[in-house]
Amino acid sequence: MQYHVAQLLKESTGSTRSYRLNETFTGAERIVDRVEGPIHMLRTHQGVLVTATLNIQTTLACSRCLREYTSPSTITVEEEFLPTIDINTGRNLPPPAIAEEALRIDSSHVLDLTETLRQYVLADAPMKPLCRDDCRGLCQLCGANLNQQTCNCKTAQPDPRWGTLASLLDAQRRQTIR
Repeated sequence: MQYHVAQLLKESTGSTRSYRLNETFTGAERIVDRVEGPIHMLRTHQGVLVTATLNIQTTLACSRCLREYTSPSTITVEEEFLPTIDINTGRNLPPPAIAEEALRIDSSHVLDLTETLRQYVLADAPMKPLCRDDCRGLCQLCGANLNQQTCNCKTAQPDPRWGTLASLLDAQRRQTIR
């Protein structure tokens, strides 16, 4: 997801470029499984403003049953990338006040969206991913996936260290019933 933007940087403020991103990722270093959508680049007085609405598919692990599943999502990217080299003079430019390395156009005038996409995907990911809303998870004793089978485990015995508190709870229940 690298774009050579030297020509865009030479043009006047307001110049644009549009691209269509449609990629599938594999391997251990993949950010997402699939990303698709339009990317628009606008020349600003300092650099290049990138806006995109991307449809992504990510493989997540369910936090209850640990099964992997594919989760579709849409992310909206809007970031300004700043050059490290002046396109006309070749001089190094001072870093911006907020130095964000991922938002820099390198010395070869290549704008790389990889790290930015990774950050947006991580921010979009659910804190507790679930393969489905009613996922039953794993049995605490035998580890069986309760979505696929019922286990024959007996109900778990409470930790004996909590026995005193359990007896108080039983006493409170008996008072409520009366």
